[in-house]
Amino acid sequence: MAGAWHRGGDLFLNAAAAVGLALMQPAHADPAITREAVDRMEEVLLLRSEDGLLTTEMVGPLIVVSATPRYEDSAEWFETRVLEALGGVYGEDTLRLCSACTLPRTYVDDGRLEYTAGVTSISEVVRLDDRTRGAAPPARAGVWLAETPTGVSVRVVELSTGRVLFAQNIDPDLSDTMRTARSYTRAEELERRARGDSLTQSFVDVGLVPGQHVSLDWTDQWGRQNRRLSGVSLSLFDPVLGVGAAHHRVTRLFNTTVGAKVLLSLPTAVVQSVSDGGDQVLDPLVTAAGVVRVPIGRSNYGVLMAVSTNGQVGFGISLLNVSFLPFLP
Repeated sequence: MAGAWHRGGDLFLNAAAAVGLALMQPAHADPAITREAVDRMEEVLLLRSEDGLLTTEMVGPLIVVSATPRYEDSAEWFETRVLEALGGVYGEDTLRLCSACTLPRTYVDDGRLEYTAGVTSISEVVRLDDRTRGAAPPARAGVWLAETPTGVSVRVVELSTGRVLFAQNIDPDLSDTMRTARSYTRAEELERRARGDSLTQSFVDVGLVPGQHVSLDWTDQWGRQNRRLSGVSLSLFDPVLGVGAAHHRVTRLFNTTVGAKVLLSLPTAVVQSVSDGGDQVLDPLVTAAGVVRVPIGRSNYGVLMAVSTNGQVGFGISLLNVSFLPFLP
């Protein structure tokens, strides 16, 4: 029995040692992933530059503080490729490479010897740039780049103030960027709801089967939980050329909206105002309609059901948060 326990212990130790050695092996990445991530980085920075958010005037001269590869497979080309990408966005004349920023540094000032190694601070970057730039203007911003397991990380900092101008982890599919944007959007939305601020929403309801109902709504989203929608409605059919008010409530069941509209038929109102009788052109003077919208996933489309006092029952599609006229919210 003791021998069996001894052999079992040896097997366990051997397995643990094998796992430990496997974990200690240097990691290798697919160079194609990093190259594609650098391509996406160049495209993102170019878009920021064209949009006026990160222009050459804001960052140039731009000093590259570090471009650190993570894996041996990319050590030979990573720095060169990111310099090419930055040069393609801001121009090669705008770039400076701080070779001393990643090396141990020795300073001698007023009889004092200072030896520094490790991460380069912003003040050190400015100090090194002043010593090596000659008559050229000082660098306005510094950029730190590093290879990550999923792509590349980028951080651009204004040297005079330390303000972060741009910071992002970029992968070939920009999935990290999209997750960050979704998180920020959700946080912004939750803060807005906590304040109780209103939010303009627009809807286009098109019901065609078996009855017809076509209308456009512009509403404000309000209430303690921002689940109420109130505003104006313009009807194109059922009734024809009708205007009125709309109110809806967003339920917790798939965010379905349930509400009603009260619409005044403009043609009938005009005819009745100029004639002695209560003539009806196409529709009654006042039409009430009940509307149910069920969003389709996270898209801007929904399934529509509309019922009106004109006897129309229509099923169709609802376009959520769209604007055909740019001057309308």
